Amino acid sequence: MGFPARQPSRFRLGLLGCIMALGATSAWADSAFDPASHPDVAAWVDARVAAGTDRDWLVKALDEAGYSQDVLDAMARAPEHRMTWGEYRDIFIQPERVEAGVAFIEAHRDAFARARAQYGVAPEVIAAIIGVETYYGRHTGTHRVLDSLATLAFHHPSRGDFFRGELAAFIDLTREQGIDPATLEGSYAGAMGYPQFIPTSYQAYAVDFDADGKRDLWHDPVDAIGSVGNYFARHGWQAGGAVVSEASGPATPPDGVTFNQAREPYVRIDALAAKGITPAGGAGLDAAQRVVPLALEEGDGRVDYRLGHENFYVITRYNHSYLYAMAVTTLAERIRDAREASS
Repeated sequence: MGFPARQPSRFRLGLLGCIMALGATSAWADSAFDPASHPDVAAWVDARVAAGTDRDWLVKALDEAGYSQDVLDAMARAPEHRMTWGEYRDIFIQPERVEAGVAFIEAHRDAFARARAQYGVAPEVIAAIIGVETYYGRHTGTHRVLDSLATLAFHHPSRGDFFRGELAAFIDLTREQGIDPATLEGSYAGAMGYPQFIPTSYQAYAVDFDADGKRDLWHDPVDAIGSVGNYFARHGWQAGGAVVSEASGPATPPDGVTFNQAREPYVRIDALAAKGITPAGGAGLDAAQRVVPLALEEGDGRVDYRLGHENFYVITRYNHSYLYAMAVTTLAERIRDAREASS
């Protein structure tokens, strides 16, 4: 598959932003990501070709990539970095999103049933992931993935190595599927489709769940449902296991406890009890069991305590934020309750 003709006007605008925002040298005036002009890009291209990527496809893709200051700005102001739980929750937990989740499950009942049987993940959990990520496919992103990943790969101040890997995976993926990489849109971080998989996750976990011969997370909700289930199963999801338990504790989180970590369960129940944090309602948790202690700020001075279990940790493998994992958990609970109430 060929590439569309270059668009000099769009390119020049992107390049101007690069020069103004980053003080780029005059060498960058040749091309935003032209290997012939930029030694770092050239070295990366050579390494990718040595690893098996087609040079012509790679260079043509880079020729179409444009710098985006908007992408870098969006990365810096990600809501997980600055919001309380109460603020973050209100973005994603509304009656309309719950109702849409119920409808999404009903519209794809067979796919959700197969995903549960094959991967052990309940329909409401898979639906909640897709509901938080893209409102069930309604909002999959407006940034060109190629621009986002190229910008982050060569301009992010601390995660360039990571995004160079994602850019490589994206270019390989588009070649494998015969898709022009310049045509795909996604998030500012290069996540794509219904479930917002980054390219390496797409390569590793996307499945052809409707058996039509292709793994299409951009347009096919059935493939997305199966792929989210596969992702969770591959990361150790425990079928039927708890995600979080409610807990009670002091008005102010006690010293000596590290809260809200996107890690495997790391604090024993009895250690938390010694600090005044105990499972609510006689949850029956073993004193030696390890959990992720969560102190959720409501924004009005109140703190709600939760105990995250292994499945909570699995959700944080999808997005390394306890706020994200709590939003998915809460939305899943609301969808489950709404389905049960209507049955």
